Amino acid sequence: MKLLIIEDSSPLRRSLVVGFNNLGITTDEASNGTDGLSLALNTPYDIIILDLMLPGIDGMEILKQLRQSALQTRVIILSANSQHQDRINGLLQGADDYLTKPFSFDELHARVIAISRRGIINNFSNTITINGFTLDSNTMSLRYEEININLTPNEFKIIDYLFNHSNQVMSTAMISDNIANNFDYISKNTIEAHISTIRKKIKSHPITATFPLKNKRGFGYYIEN
Repeated sequence: MKLLIIEDSSPLRRSLVVGFNNLGITTDEASNGTDGLSLALNTPYDIIILDLMLPGIDGMEILKQLRQSALQTRVIILSANSQHQDRINGLLQGADDYLTKPFSFDELHARVIAISRRGIINNFSNTITINGFTLDSNTMSLRYEEININLTPNEFKIIDYLFNHSNQVMSTAMISDNIANNFDYISKNTIEAHISTIRKKIKSHPITATFPLKNKRGFGYYIEN
C-alpha cells in the first residue's frame, strides 16, 4: 500500500510518515497544497490523507480538482474543524472519510485499513499481467495470450480486486465488501462459488500456464505474483 500525506504541520506529518513506515506502508509527503496536488495528480496512490487548512491550495480545493480530473483515489480528510456541516461538505465533495483533530494514530490506521477493504482504485494502469494472464479494466476482460476467458461482472470484480492486491490474502468478507453494491450482501458461499466457477472456466481452455489464484485455508484467497 502507498499513501500520500498532505499536511502542513511538520511534527504531525513526520509522525504519520514514521508511524506508517514502521508498519511497512510506503508514504510520500507534501507540506503544502500545491505540491500535494501535483503529487496526487501524477503519482499512483492507494489512499491520500489530506489536511484541509493548507498553504497554497486548501484541502477542499485539492479534493475538488482530484474529482474533476476523474481521479477516484481514496481520500481521508484531516481537520481541526469538527462542525457537522464541514464533515458533510467534505464527504459530498468526494472524501471517503473525515477525521477530526486531535486523533490517535491507531484510529487513523484503522480507518486506512477499513477503506482499503473497499478496494483500492487504480487510476493509472488499465491492464495487469501476472503469469501470462492479463486483466483489462477497460474491457472488463481476462485473457491468456489470444484466449479470452468470459467472466460475469461479479467474477470480474473478484479477479480485479485480487489482481490489484497480489500476494495479499483477502478474506471472503473483504472480497464481498469490495464487489457488493451499497445495499447488497454477498455471502461467503457465493464468493466461493464464483471462484470455483472462475477456475472451471480457465480449465476449460487449452491453457498451459497455471492461473495464480491461491487459497490459504482459513484465511482467504490471493493472487500469487
